[in-house]
Amino acid sequence: MSVLPLVFTSGWASGINAYAVVLLLGLFGATGLTDEVPASLQRTDVLVVACVLFLCEVVADKIPYMDSVWDTVHTVIRPLAGAVVAALLAGESGSLPELAAAAIGGSTALMSHLVKAGTRMAVNSSPEPFSNIAVSIAEDLGVAGIVTFAIFHPVAAAVIAGTLLLLGIVTVAFLASRIRRYLRRRAQRREEKRLAGAGSHRPPG
Repeated sequence: MSVLPLVFTSGWASGINAYAVVLLLGLFGATGLTDEVPASLQRTDVLVVACVLFLCEVVADKIPYMDSVWDTVHTVIRPLAGAVVAALLAGESGSLPELAAAAIGGSTALMSHLVKAGTRMAVNSSPEPFSNIAVSIAEDLGVAGIVTFAIFHPVAAAVIAGTLLLLGIVTVAFLASRIRRYLRRRAQRREEKRLAGAGSHRPPG
C-alpha cells in the first residue's frame, strides 16, 4: 500500500504539534507496532529530545498570548518537521518518491499550522484563559488520536485529517474579525511598550 495517506496525516498533525508526531511515530516503531517508521525516528536521543520539546509545547501552548508567540517561532519548524517526517516515511516505504512526500507533508503541515495559529489568535481575543486551555487539550488529544489511528487505518485517518483541515480553514475565515481584533491589540501593546520605553529614557528637564 502507498504510504501517501500516512504522509498526509503526519503532515497535518505536524502542523499542530510536530514534537508529538515524532514522539508517537518513534514509539510506535520502537515497540514494533508498525514497520512504516524509519529507524532514525526510533533512536533514543531523538525520542528524548522530542519528549522534552513536547512537554515544553504542552506548557507554552496553554498560556494565553504565549501560545501565539510559540506558534510564530514554529512557523518554519512545523512545516519543516512535516516535510522531514514525510520524506523519512516515504524512504522507508519505497512506494512514494521522497521529494514528493516532503512537498506533501510540508505543505499540509504549513496549512494546518496556519489554521492553528489563526484559531489561537481568535481565542486570545477573549480575556478568559479557559477556552485557550480547552482548545489546546483538544488539539493534543486530536493529534494523538489521529496519528495512532493512522498507524492501523491510514486511509480513514487521512480522510479525517483532510476533513479537519477543511473545517479549520472555514473556521479561521469565519473568525477573521476576532483575529484582526487580536492583531490590533497586540500592535497596541507593542506601541505602549515602545512609548513607555522612550519615556523612561527621556532626559530630565
